[in-house]
Amino acid sequence: MVNRGEYEPSQRQLRVAEQMRHLLAEQLLRGELRDPRLVGRSLTVAEVRVSRDLKSATVYTTELGGELTREVAAALLQASSYLGGWLARQMHLKYAPRLQFVADETFAHAAHIDRLLHEAQRVGLAREDDSDGAA
Repeated sequence: MVNRGEYEPSQRQLRVAEQMRHLLAEQLLRGELRDPRLVGRSLTVAEVRVSRDLKSATVYTTELGGELTREVAAALLQASSYLGGWLARQMHLKYAPRLQFVADETFAHAAHIDRLLHEAQRVGLAREDDSDGAA
């Protein structure tokens, strides 16, 4: 997988990113962050991309059943330094990664493509009906 056209990530980057994804998803699922803006929210960590030096990571997050709200994004931004330190301790990393939480657009993009395909299929069926009736 090419990382935004920049370079191919190493096996170590992929392994560290996947472990970060699992740990962050578990932490957010348990609701151990004491921010009232995150209470009762179901957050999904879809992907984590780590820099070559492992000092920064982009965390693609979405809220179950919808888009990431500004309130939740602000809460995650505020918790990012704590979560970076927590990850460093859990994973025995030399440096605490600087986490940047980004709204994951994958599900919205997939839903858009699905709507386009259904619309194209519906139009195609309508054309077939018109051509059958004309013959």
